[in-house]
Amino acid sequence: MYINHGFVMSKSNKRKIFIVDTSVLLYDMNSIHSFPENDVVLPLIVLDEIDRFKEKPGILGESARYINRFLDDLRGKGSLHDGVVLENNQSIRVETSHPEKVPNSLDLRSGDNEIVGVAMHLIASQDSEVVVITKDINFRVKCDALKIKSEDYYKDRIITEDDSIYSGQRKIEIFSPDAVNEFYEKGSVLCKDLDIDLNPNEFFVGKHNKNSMIGVEKNGKIVHLENRIEQMCSVNARNKEQKFALELLSRSDIPLVTLTGKAGSGKTFLTLMAALSGLQEKRYDRLVITRTLQPVGKDIGYLPGDVNDKMDPWMGAIVDNVRHAFKDLTYFSLMREKGIIEVTPLAFIRGRTFNNTFLIVDEAQNSTIHELKTVITRVGEGSKIVLLGDVEQIDTPYIDSFSNGLTIVIEKLKEEKLTGHITLMKGERSELATLASKVI
Repeated sequence: MYINHGFVMSKSNKRKIFIVDTSVLLYDMNSIHSFPENDVVLPLIVLDEIDRFKEKPGILGESARYINRFLDDLRGKGSLHDGVVLENNQSIRVETSHPEKVPNSLDLRSGDNEIVGVAMHLIASQDSEVVVITKDINFRVKCDALKIKSEDYYKDRIITEDDSIYSGQRKIEIFSPDAVNEFYEKGSVLCKDLDIDLNPNEFFVGKHNKNSMIGVEKNGKIVHLENRIEQMCSVNARNKEQKFALELLSRSDIPLVTLTGKAGSGKTFLTLMAALSGLQEKRYDRLVITRTLQPVGKDIGYLPGDVNDKMDPWMGAIVDNVRHAFKDLTYFSLMREKGIIEVTPLAFIRGRTFNNTFLIVDEAQNSTIHELKTVITRVGEGSKIVLLGDVEQIDTPYIDSFSNGLTIVIEKLKEEKLTGHITLMKGERSELATLASKVI
């Protein structure tokens, strides 16, 4: 067996039939090209569902419009009813509904159940293996109950449940006292002298007997931390991970920083203090704060006012941290009025360019990799972007702690010199908050 784009295929090259759900096409518009040497079937209901998203802002609308245009172009190359073969020897066809194949206990008005009918029809009428590809967990469970093979769309997932997400730091036992002495006497030590291979900007915690050394990788060396922000804005790191975060936030040679950690670990507060310090020092011209508008619990519906008014309820974490730091919101409000601080939905980012900007993406774990790619590619000269999130708190139904955009960014860019990451381990909000996160 071998793996191709995350889907298991046999060496016999026997073609499979992949029924692709709407959730997959909206999650990744390029998923429609990801089944070489196999047959892709799009149930007619999927086209209806895609059409309902074509006027949506952001990635969802972009994906829907792309799929519509792509299928329309295919019409010029053949019949979608019979199937059109692509350059990768993948065929794509549209299958009409088969309500007679849907079990009587299922509601025919449900789009998922229409896809069930298509799957049942193909299983009964085709010799090839039929697999439903969907990001919808409940739909996969339903398929399993009906003895329909189903899989998640794994193309973007680069780690599995058996792997650990990159933490941004390495802890080892040092067996050479000379290396420790050199680190403190000369300010650095070569990674090779410690027989360790660190990622760029990865933090190092070494211990030798009762002695220890803490540093960060820089150009093949482990060097001391600069801790510039602590000096500039009187922010006191409460643990070593917070100290590491401040190091990444203060360095101009690291334009992309990712911070993860549980609620109350300090990632938002530290980032905000770094951003405001950068504004005061004129290193940045403005601060832009953005996030996906994904509610926790029930949606409260439409909100009145302009975009700033609509964003206010989603920026509670930012406002709380500003109030904690400055005791009131006068400075923050004044900067927003002047346009120096901007709060905007993630869906409004496309097409913009951010030069000399400190850009904060809050709750980034609720974004897909395609949404975060859109944001990161907007970053211009003299800017810094910080992605914040807790990968254990996913509020979006079609992604998890391993397939969300934040995790993928961390894993794909951890070997790049322009990026840095640290996972904040300890909650510092209060003893009660820490207790609740551990016990409840």
